[in-house]
This record gives sequence, structure tokens and C-alpha cells, in this order.
Amino acid sequence: MRRIEQRCRWAGHTRGLRLSIGRDGKVFDLYKFRSMRMASHDEALEREDSLGLFLGADTAPGGVEGDDRRTAVGRLVRRTSLDELPQLLNVLHGEMSLIGPRPERPEFVELFTHDITRYGDRHRVKSGITGWAQVHGLRGQTSLAERVEWDNYYIAHWSLGLDLKILALTIIALFRKAE
Repeated sequence: MRRIEQRCRWAGHTRGLRLSIGRDGKVFDLYKFRSMRMASHDEALEREDSLGLFLGADTAPGGVEGDDRRTAVGRLVRRTSLDELPQLLNVLHGEMSLIGPRPERPEFVELFTHDITRYGDRHRVKSGITGWAQVHGLRGQTSLAERVEWDNYYIAHWSLGLDLKILALTIIALFRKAE
């Protein structure tokens, strides 16, 4: 396991760790390929102060909030969802599942738990690399309330058949993007 993780580190600047909230509110390091240049200290402070300005009351974060800091390679990696591949390490560590509600950053969880009905219910299960909401087009800056409803539907109606359907729809979506 460690050997796989070390190989994914390549040059330290290509691998990103992001704090995320998973099952039962547990904080974990989410593995991702870094697709954006690092924000300067001033940019980071400015983003933190104006977090609510970038997002509407019912808009989930995702994509690029504020200034576009994506690198050229980062645009390709995000468009093809390759930045999600390192999350397989999170699955192997037991922090995530292949399928489930997408994990979110702690600052957003705190904000959304108070503002979005049933948002906290999503944390009853492990976060996933793909999910019921994502295969229905709720990715990036989309309605958070809708995403929460799809996620909670998945949790309430979980079955192996539903997981297989989500995996199939995810694979189809990946191939459609590649065309």
C-alpha cells in the first residue's frame, strides 16, 4: 500500500492533499492531482473572506471559484476527471468508498450544515469518488439542495444494483467526455 502511495507522489507539487469531511464528520486528507497553481497567502486570505460572494445561497462549490488558477495540464486533468484517480488511495485506506456523496472541505460543511436542509444527513455514509448526484449532472457549481436530495435518496435506497448502475453511468460519462 505504501509503495503505491509513494509512486503516486511523483514530484511533490503534482500531488495535492485537501482536508475533507467524510462519514460521521471525520476529517481526512483527500488525495488529488494538483490542477491549480498555489494561491499566494494574500489570495488565500481574500478567498476565505469572500467565500460567500463566489457562491449563491444554493450553489455548491466546484470548478473554479473566483480567479481561474488552473494550469494548462490542470484543465485537461479536470475535464477528464483524472484528478479523481488518487482518491483510490483514500478508498484503499478505508476513508472513502467508490460510490457515495462527494466529500467536501470543512469550511463548506460548516456553512452548508446550517444553510441547507438535510445536508448533514449525507455524512451517514462514507464519501465516494462518484455518486448518484454526479451521474445525474450535479457536479461543479450546481444546486446544492438538489445534490443533497440525490445523495440522501442514494443513502435511503442503497443496494448493490444501484451501486452497479452508478458505476456503469460513471464509465459511460467518462467515455462520452473523451469523445
